[in-house]
Amino acid sequence: MRYDPVSREAVVAAGWGRRTGWLHNVEAGLAREVWIGRERFVPAYRLLELDEAERLFADYERRNRLIAPIVRAVLSRLVGWRYDGTQASRRRVVEQLSLVGFRPRASD
Repeated sequence: MRYDPVSREAVVAAGWGRRTGWLHNVEAGLAREVWIGRERFVPAYRLLELDEAERLFADYERRNRLIAPIVRAVLSRLVGWRYDGTQASRRRVVEQLSLVGFRPRASD
């Protein structure tokens, strides 16, 4: 959903929220390597707070207006209700999904 070349952090959405299998593995300390493009690194991760996740999500939608109908359809299927892109539904989405930031560990 976002990549910051300065901090080298990539933010991704866990499609099934806290039930997402790979997120369980990350939280259990099993994330050995992340690939972003050609870059590989041992990751540090963080779960975004709701307010930050909502802002990031809104920014993602603004940057991707042309594919908004597809994004809304996919999100609606993932969350099990009609996502319409309003601020209220955006807040509900980020409460249901988890947004996770990955960046190289400080020692890398």
